[in-house]
Amino acid sequence: MGIFGRKRRQAAGDEAGAGADIGDEPVMAASGAGEAEDVEGDPPADRVDGASGPYDEADAPDDGLPRMDLGSVRVPVPDGSQVQVEMDQQGGNVRAVHIVVPQGQVTVSAYAAPRSGGQWRSVSDELAEQLRGDGAKVSLGRGEWGMELSAVIGEMALRFVGVDGPRWMLRGVIAGPQTQAAEAPEVLRDIVRGTIVARGDAPMPVRTPLPVRLPEQVAQHIAAQQSGQG
Repeated sequence: MGIFGRKRRQAAGDEAGAGADIGDEPVMAASGAGEAEDVEGDPPADRVDGASGPYDEADAPDDGLPRMDLGSVRVPVPDGSQVQVEMDQQGGNVRAVHIVVPQGQVTVSAYAAPRSGGQWRSVSDELAEQLRGDGAKVSLGRGEWGMELSAVIGEMALRFVGVDGPRWMLRGVIAGPQTQAAEAPEVLRDIVRGTIVARGDAPMPVRTPLPVRLPEQVAQHIAAQQSGQG
């Protein structure tokens, strides 16, 4: 793991056509009473079987892979990469944690989802529409877990993948220069494939982002920066 960086929601984070942010609020926010948490009697989704990642916490492998524990997700961090924390300027809360690799910036986020599954398909449709509205050239394709989105905004290329799990949905995105677009998708898939999701048992509306908790080392680093000691 490389050095820890800290960035606020501004230029570098937004120049990717909101590569890390686009869809987080407009696309992923709960959208009404019809999106409420499913009742216990609903049939469970069967989108991940524990044989390959990403994994539900109940099926987490003891594979020795180094992962960054963010509370709701445990994400593998490739050697030589950097970790950047995006802070909310208003409230000082963590908006997102990004992994910066040579091919671009990777962001993995988990959300509450219905037991019946299928959330990623509806989210990807909305995301594609939003990207096109922002002037992006969007293409859809089939990948390891189903639908994948590719988008080009200016000189920036983005790839989105999503996985439906038991009462959670995992979304990954990589945003980087078009010169790295050929290698970026597999880098993203490797990180998503190794991710573990800790959904918890608490009921919550579907599409609600699962909470992110910074590792102590990262939290201390940010606190030192904020106090002028970093």
